[in-house]
Amino acid sequence: MALQAEIHARLMSLAPETLDVINESHKHAGHAGDDGTGESHWRVVIKAAVLDDMSRIARHRAVHDAIGSDLMGRIHALAIEMR
Repeated sequence: MALQAEIHARLMSLAPETLDVINESHKHAGHAGDDGTGESHWRVVIKAAVLDDMSRIARHRAVHDAIGSDLMGRIHALAIEMR
């Protein structure tokens, strides 16, 4: 399974109303953290009721926890936009 699909599947555990997982690796080709896989830099745009009453830091931790340390270890950069 491609990394994008794995991230998306894991974030479904947060029961999002909206969810976009966007691969931005092409914008960072040749930069630090580019491992040549084309799967190093990601943006997640998410709206989930479970995140609404959390602080910004708690929201980010919840997203990281949902993705899991095994996948987070394969990601160089993750931008998170809460809607």
